Amino acid sequence: MTYEHLDTELVNELLGNGRASLRSLAEELDVSVTTVSNHLSDLESEGVIQGYTPVVDYGAAGYDVTAVMQFKVEGNALSEITTTLRDHTQITSVYEVTGDYDIIAIGKFEDTDDMNDQIKALITDPDITQSNTSIALDAVSENEQFRLETEADD
Repeated sequence: MTYEHLDTELVNELLGNGRASLRSLAEELDVSVTTVSNHLSDLESEGVIQGYTPVVDYGAAGYDVTAVMQFKVEGNALSEITTTLRDHTQITSVYEVTGDYDIIAIGKFEDTDDMNDQIKALITDPDITQSNTSIALDAVSENEQFRLETEADD
């Protein structure tokens, strides 16, 4: 393998098996273990790879309700509200968005009572002017990652 696409191929190999050893990655990519180690360190320090974590099936862990919450907030409170949502234990994603709402947050809850209690606590903030919550009926695709393209893929 040429080093031209090594970082991309290294990321793609880790997407396939995040627990792969340096040795197996080196063998798969036909480079030395030291080269893999150095490139991984660079990818981590550049923030391309931000950690190694298990993929949790929250449904199997007892969190059966996924809620998609939309919030309108007072303009100067956007940062404060997104921080509150980000720091909330059961909120898995927070996005500042364009459109009718300012924030979209996705959360995992044990049941609808748990969801209701926690959303009611969140929307007591006077800077939240409107909210809308949808419950996901089926997780068709969730937490998917995609392989990075290289010029060789074209």
